[in-house]
Amino acid sequence: MPSLDVPLSSRFDAALALAHRVHRRQARKGTQVPYISHVLGVASIVLEYGGTEDEAIAALLHDALEDAPDDLPAEDVRRLIAEGFGDAVLDIVEDCTDTTVQPKPPWRERKARYVARAEHASLAAMRVSAADKLHNVRALARDYRRQGAALWQRFNPEAGQSGTLGYYRALADIYKRRLPGPLADDLDLAVGDLEKLTHEPGQWTG
Repeated sequence: MPSLDVPLSSRFDAALALAHRVHRRQARKGTQVPYISHVLGVASIVLEYGGTEDEAIAALLHDALEDAPDDLPAEDVRRLIAEGFGDAVLDIVEDCTDTTVQPKPPWRERKARYVARAEHASLAAMRVSAADKLHNVRALARDYRRQGAALWQRFNPEAGQSGTLGYYRALADIYKRRLPGPLADDLDLAVGDLEKLTHEPGQWTG
């Protein structure tokens, strides 16, 4: 096996440790799958599609602000990210954050803001977000094949199948236009596969 000229540094190890600290008691919605599996999957996608170490670190931490636990508030996580990994990583994480407000604002309001921000996000933030959405959509398609429409009961009632598909379709279209390349193409294909499975074209009405 060939060796990397520039392997991942100890910063990546530290980011993984912080991600585990944030998410260690959390599971994927409606499952007993540790949530850390998701951020590892997103970081893997970022690296597989040519992302930088900063982008991979941001991928590990992309939900750390939004899902900060009670014993490690979002402001503390924000400080740890800035001090440990720099402002460039923090900027990506901030761009990928839905909200840090508790209780969370209504689903459609949050997602409409996220879609609007995607039109102006940096290339780095788009790469991490597209990897996040690709991992989510692939998981949704897999679980839909197993559970059918019962899958949507895991999620916010305001979203449902139509809202969820519309949200991912809106982002896939933006990233295909603003971040042309294999990652955006594969996200577009994954959303298309989910639309075919559910027999519903995604349409954002936020």
